[in-house]
This record gives sequence, structure tokens and C-alpha cells, in this order.
Amino acid sequence: MSHAHIVVVDDEEDLRTIVARYLLKHGYDVSEADGGQRLRAILAERTVDLVVLDINMPGEDGLSLARYLRSLGPIGIVMLTGNSDPVDRVIGLELGADDYVPKPFDMRELLARVRAVLRRADRAELPPATMGHEVRVGRCTYNLETRRLYAAGGTSVPLTALEADLLHILATHPNKVLSRDDILDLRGDPEAEPFSRSVDTRIGRLRKKLEIDPANPQTIRTVHGQGYVFVPGAATRR
Repeated sequence: MSHAHIVVVDDEEDLRTIVARYLLKHGYDVSEADGGQRLRAILAERTVDLVVLDINMPGEDGLSLARYLRSLGPIGIVMLTGNSDPVDRVIGLELGADDYVPKPFDMRELLARVRAVLRRADRAELPPATMGHEVRVGRCTYNLETRRLYAAGGTSVPLTALEADLLHILATHPNKVLSRDDILDLRGDPEAEPFSRSVDTRIGRLRKKLEIDPANPQTIRTVHGQGYVFVPGAATRR
């Protein structure tokens, strides 16, 4: 499952950052959370495929969070702990964790376990857990509910108001050819001539933010003489 979104949850900032950077280096979208509150905020905005979850944290511990994550639906859970007591492992697995890695650990081992869990989910064709609704748009992801665009790594990509309107119209009408007039009608402003004249310009700017190769767009394609078509999930990597 390439470009999976992983959340690393650990109250130890240094370890959390090291793990996040390592997973990012290996092609995953990665967010960081120092506890349950931040994890819930991420889930409210973005699809989450897998959580690397520390067990021993102040406040809401990892076991409680594992139970919460499992209640959301299919989501990969790899638990971390510095406690050598096998009871933690047994409880974590009973609560629905997919795997368990004791601290200290080798980063290569963690990566292998993460990949194995994601492969199992991919073979089972399970949808990622989320409290939001995202679609893949080129090298980015777009949340249809919050109308926010994210680059790899989870950073927000700024959009102007007109770019945001245009992207939302295209993303909510996938695989359908839309003319400029269609776009204006869907925007609810058919008299907006300045917007009409700038549709092509806005498309070009969006492509620079979304496409791997803006000169050869695969996500927002031109249908000559007709308009544009949005193809979700197209060409997410070279």
C-alpha cells in the first residue's frame, strides 16, 4: 500500500520524530501525535491507514487508544513498548493490535512489520479508518469534508479561494468531463465571467501543486474541445 498515511503516536518527542522521518524517507505519508487528543484531531481530518502506537504514555495510554482505533474500523496498529512484561503484548493483541515491537528496536524491523501489516490490509481490500473523507489527487490527498489539500508527509498545501472551489468541483465529479460552463454552474455563479476566463489559469496552477509532471497531467486531464476530467488516484508516483 504505497503512499499509506501513518500516524506515529508517542509522548517521547525525539523517538517519535526519528520514527516519523524514517517512515517518510521510505515513501509513506506520516503525521505525528503526542497523545490521544492529537491523534483524534488527525483522524478528524485525514484518512489513516496505520498507527504506530506507544503503550506507555501519560493520561490515555496506548491500550485505551488501541481499543478506540479498533472501534473505528479496519486500521493497522503496531504497538511499541519498553515494558518487557508479556502481559502488555497479550492485552494489546487482544484489543486488536496487528503487531508488537519492543523498545529498543531496529528501525528496519519496525519498517518490515509496518509493511507486513499494510500488505495484509491491501490483500484484504480493507478501507482505511477515518473520520473524514479523502481522495487521492496526484501526489497529494484532498479531504472533501474539510476542503484541505495535503502533500506527502501530511503538510497542508495552500490554495486560493478560486483554486479551492475549482478543485472541490472536480473532485466531487470524478471521471466526468466538465466544460467551463459546467464548472460555473456547479460553482453556483454562472455570471462570473472573470472566473470563467481564468479557469485555464487556475487549472494550470492546480496542476503544479498536484501533478508529478505538470506538463503531462494525469489527474486533471484536458479533453480537447470539451473541458477537463478529474481522474482520482492517477499517477501517484513515477
